[in-house]
This record gives sequence, structure tokens and C-alpha cells, in this order.
Amino acid sequence: MHSPSLQQSLSQQQTLAPQMRQSLEILQSTTLELGQLLSQSLETNPVLESENLAESLEEIQELESSELEGLHDFYDEELRELNITERRNQPAPSEETREHFINSLVSPLTLQEHLRQQINLTGLSSSILFACEVVIGNLDQNGFLDAPLHQLVAQCEFSLDDLEEALGVIQLLDPPGIGAKDLRDSLLLQLERKQMIGTLEYKITESHLPELARKHYPQIAKTLKTNIQKITEAAEFISHLDPSPGSSYDPTRNPYISVDIYIKKDPQSGEWFTETNQSHLPRLKISETYKEIVGSSSSDKKTRQYLNHHIREGRILIKAISQRQETITAITQSIITHQRDFLEKGIKHLKPLTMNTVAEEVNVHPTTVSRAVAGKYVETPHGIIEMRKFFSSGYLNKDGAEISNNSVREAIQALIQDENKMKPLADSAITKILEEKGLQVARRTVAKYREQLGILPSNLRKSFQ
Repeated sequence: MHSPSLQQSLSQQQTLAPQMRQSLEILQSTTLELGQLLSQSLETNPVLESENLAESLEEIQELESSELEGLHDFYDEELRELNITERRNQPAPSEETREHFINSLVSPLTLQEHLRQQINLTGLSSSILFACEVVIGNLDQNGFLDAPLHQLVAQCEFSLDDLEEALGVIQLLDPPGIGAKDLRDSLLLQLERKQMIGTLEYKITESHLPELARKHYPQIAKTLKTNIQKITEAAEFISHLDPSPGSSYDPTRNPYISVDIYIKKDPQSGEWFTETNQSHLPRLKISETYKEIVGSSSSDKKTRQYLNHHIREGRILIKAISQRQETITAITQSIITHQRDFLEKGIKHLKPLTMNTVAEEVNVHPTTVSRAVAGKYVETPHGIIEMRKFFSSGYLNKDGAEISNNSVREAIQALIQDENKMKPLADSAITKILEEKGLQVARRTVAKYREQLGILPSNLRKSFQ
């Protein structure tokens, strides 16, 4: 039996200084996220003010590097509260004002909230209303029941009959198809709502959904003793039903995108230039009042230490914001240099571009470029584009010109759009056509790009009329 012992070991571990961590956080933030971060800083740092003009970079650069290190935390809650009170020097909003403000905030309606609003108008008994709440609480993001009713019985105080009655109520609510156990059940509920029980569309959905998904129209027509044209028309109708009735209430389905930087063209010189989006960002500066207090010999030492600490933090924050804007602008300028053909002619003329190339031109590390463009969007003459889309490898055509992956995707999409719908192009046929145009692209690469474009394989794109 071994006796316990103590051992010492040495190891090296790299850690980020708080200033560096803050700079990276600011660099990676989108414009909306940065706006929230700055608003929070205005609340927590009493020496920061929001002005039309930020503190000049020259003043920031006067801060000695030695002053940025070895900061002591002289935090004093009472002093902080006193300074915040003096700084604002205005009465707090009344409780009525706060309540009005909170009630004015509007958030997207969730599926569960939408259903609860409807059942509260039905006049059902309280027991069935509570049973409906159980069912609603067990709907997934598609609006489907994520557990069989007999399992829910074991988890709640209601009988199977109560839950079945509640489910029947839910299935009569908006949107149609809600409360189904699966896709087939949901489509049938939607057809029932349209009073189409017994129709060809209903029979196909009820008994031939797998064959319909594989476009085995001749087989379905033979089984249902009808012709392919009628099957095709029924399939077209079914395709307009909602396969995910609950997803329209998913707040993350269509996230709000804010442009971080604009690429514009000077109408006089014809030159392209960049402009950062400042609309969501408060312009920060250090309060002159607190600078005077620090410089005054009449203020006590503890007050000066406290204010000096926050002034340094404020200056570091302002400088990090300035560096972020400069980095993003420089990266965008580099993109303009490499992608002039895209700006002038459109998406098909995007050229291959790597982050290493831009990093060398901007004189930063490639990981800095990666962080700077992550989640950022740029507005161009050809629409709003994620900045990462500008970085991709590519191919050489027969003339030796570079073609980006995005341009190859565009070419594949154009070929499929113009194909004979009754004889759609297989991936091998697309590969051959691209080869004839001077692009050597493997068939598996064509299949990968087609899937990325959300385009079905040729056997599922086939039309029968």
C-alpha cells in the first residue's frame, strides 16, 4: 500500500492579459454586440461619456505602456455610487415610467404563446385547459408531439382520455398541422382542414409518402389506378403544404443581420472605398469633469486612485475600439483590391482569396483576420454578403484565370436552372459541361456544391410533364 506523497512540477502555460482578452472580444464582436458591450461599459465605468466625438487617438497614445500594467483595484462601492450620482445629476425615472418602458418591449411570439392565446378563448373546462398546457409543453420546434401520449400520462396527473381530448383541441388550432406525431400525420391534418379527405392528395399522403419523396410517380399511378399527370398535379399541391408548421414561430429562424461595413463607389473618381457602420455604437470619451478632479490637488488620494483606474480602463477600451475599426477597414480595403471584378460585374467574378494573403497585406496574423471577419457582414452593390464568403480557394480555367469556389457554385446553379426538367442533368453530366468550359472539377465536388446550394439530385428533380 502506497503512502500519500506531495510532488512538485513545473509547467509553462500561456495566459491572456485582461487588456488583450478585451481587445479580442471587441474585435470578434459584431456591430450589434459591440453596441451592447459599450452600453454596458457606460453603465459600469463612471468616467465614460457618450459624445459625438470620441477621445482623440493622440491623447490615448500619450498613455505610457507602463501605466497599462500593474493596476490596483481600489474599488469602493459607496464612492462609485456617489460618482455615478454626481455624473448623471438627474432624477431617476419613476416606477410608472419603468413599467411603461418594460411593457413597451416587444419580443417575437413563440409557438407555445400563440397556442395558449387561442386555447384561452375556447371556453374549455379548467381540467382540459391544463391538459392542453401539458400537450403544448411537449411540442418540438416543428410543432410535432415529441413524446407519445401514453408516456405523458406517466409524467402528469391526467388520464389518457384527457390528453387525447386536449390533443384534439390543439390540432384544431392555428397553424394547421400542429400537434401531429410526425410529418405524414401533419400533412394529413392540413388536408383535413382543407376538407380533402378521400382525395387523390390524401390517398398519396396517407399511403405513398415514401414513394412520393423518391418521385416514383409511375409506381404510385399504377397502384392508385390513375395517370402520371394526375399524380404530378397532386404532388405539386402536396409540396405547398407546410412540412414544419411550428418553425415559423422559431425566433432563431430568421436572425436579424446588421451590416458592419459598407463598400461604396465614389461617383466622381470611380474609386471604391469603405465605411464602417456606426449607427449602433455610442461614441465614447473620458469625462472632462473627472479629469479635472484627478488633476486637482484638493481631491483626496483614494478618490484620485479610483478615478485613475477607471480612466485607464476607459482609454484602453476606446483604443481597442479604434484598433477594431482600423483592422476591419484595412481588411475590407484589401478585399476591394482583390475583388474589383466582383464589385464591378457581380458574384460570378469572385476570385480565390485566402486569409493568409490578406494578413500579409494588412500586417497582422491570419487568426486576427479570421476573428475580425467572423460573423461580420458587408454591404456591396450586389447585396449584403458575409465577409467570410470573400475567402475561398478556387480553380484555374483553360485560360489560366483564377475562378473561386463561389463562381463554380454559381455555374452549377445556372446549369441546373436551365436544364430540361424532364431530363435533368446528373452530377457526371454537369462535371463534363464544366470541363468543356475549362473547369476541372471532380464529380464528388459537384455533388458537394449542389448539396450546399440545397439542390436535389437529378432523380428527384425529374418532372413528368
